[in-house]
Amino acid sequence: MQLSIKHTGERPEGVRNIFLVKETSLLKDFGFNNEALAYVESRVEAKEKLITIQNYNIVYYVRVVADDEYNNKGYEALRKDGATIYSSLKKDKQSGVCIYDLIGDKAAMLALNEGVALSSYAFDKYKTDADEEQVKELSIWVASAAINQGDLDELRRLTNAVFITRDLVNEPVSTLDVEELSDRISELGAIHGFDVDIFNKAKLESLKFGGLLGVNKGSVDPPAFHILEWKPESTINEKPVVLVGKGVVFDTGGINLKTPPGSLDDMKADMGGAASVVGAMVAVASNKLPMHVVGLIPATDNRPGGNAIVPGDILTMHNGKTVEVLNTDAEGRLILADALSYSKNYEPELVIDLATLTGSAVMALGQYATVGMGTASDEVFQQLHEAGDCVYERVVQFPFWDEYGDMIKSDIADIKNLGAREAGAITAGKFLSHFVDSPWIHLDIAGPAFVKKDDSYRGSGASGVGVRMLYAFLKNKC
Repeated sequence: MQLSIKHTGERPEGVRNIFLVKETSLLKDFGFNNEALAYVESRVEAKEKLITIQNYNIVYYVRVVADDEYNNKGYEALRKDGATIYSSLKKDKQSGVCIYDLIGDKAAMLALNEGVALSSYAFDKYKTDADEEQVKELSIWVASAAINQGDLDELRRLTNAVFITRDLVNEPVSTLDVEELSDRISELGAIHGFDVDIFNKAKLESLKFGGLLGVNKGSVDPPAFHILEWKPESTINEKPVVLVGKGVVFDTGGINLKTPPGSLDDMKADMGGAASVVGAMVAVASNKLPMHVVGLIPATDNRPGGNAIVPGDILTMHNGKTVEVLNTDAEGRLILADALSYSKNYEPELVIDLATLTGSAVMALGQYATVGMGTASDEVFQQLHEAGDCVYERVVQFPFWDEYGDMIKSDIADIKNLGAREAGAITAGKFLSHFVDSPWIHLDIAGPAFVKKDDSYRGSGASGVGVRMLYAFLKNKC
């Protein structure tokens, strides 16, 4: 989907119109007659907020904003109404819409725009019978004194970054193996201006990336480690923020093959953390945030072939610690551990990792929130919570008490890669804590990263979770 968002001072012809209002009487200035106004007011009295008026081929959408909606929850409702409007546009094969701001609230206008824009995503490249008349581009015009073209360009670039993440996650492993992932990351770096360095298997062996190499032993394709760096001439941070993303391009579970049947269906999405880091780097670089940001992405598939690791094996990790493998389906933490250890080279002010790591996180929160934990300060966690709440990619902070660390002690190695059935998301985080010394936040996005049913502007399949939250978090630091 090609997307354009333009500020306008004129009323474009041949497009549908959305009016964001508080006082319905203002609609008179846009040609609403008494009958139309009476209809809108009757719908408002019936507690409706999104009202559609259709007269043959002319369609107006009126979104009435209540006094209690000028907050994160209200802005999320506006995004969802934007998705509802886009669904109507798509059904009627409409490629243009103009949004009129009659309330003067920037956050509300951006939220409605964002809902329309994010809803325009579709992953249909493999549909051979796609409707030839299907709308392939969307043009949004915005008439608002509260927003300028710079605001809209930033939103468009952020939306594009989310779409890049969704594309990476939705792509099957047959067309997005590690080599192809490396190529796409390199291409995106060249387009958006961040540097990319990729370590091959020989380099990883010399650096003793025991976790990444261990997981890769069952694969016919070599692993790779990607370093993405955005460092503009003027930065506000002396030490970088490092983002780490789990890049398991397909996870069979290894020798501990996933069961029951059907549990493999969405395992192409096990590189959702890596894709979110790529999207975040695109958003940061394309919008030229004055922040030094580094992305680290270890990538492999997890297969049961060749000399695949088995339960009972001992791996020596990049930082020298030994790990007893109890379950080869707890592989994500093994490759993340090496990346977290490598992050020490940057002496970062903060490390944030994102991973579709545990079923425990899904069982705890479903698709509606991300599990968070770590060693960063309460102040930093609060900043992340605020960024997540703002874009409605919410984070629930789990306890990180020492007692959970006891659950991964090993009798024959430093630690083991699996705790008990209980508190699985937390013990996975405790495992990772052995490999990072800097202030650190672990985000388990297993629930919201890939959804099976349509979820408003997030769609179905890959949601792109993490990109908007990380961008808001980093932008707020500028």
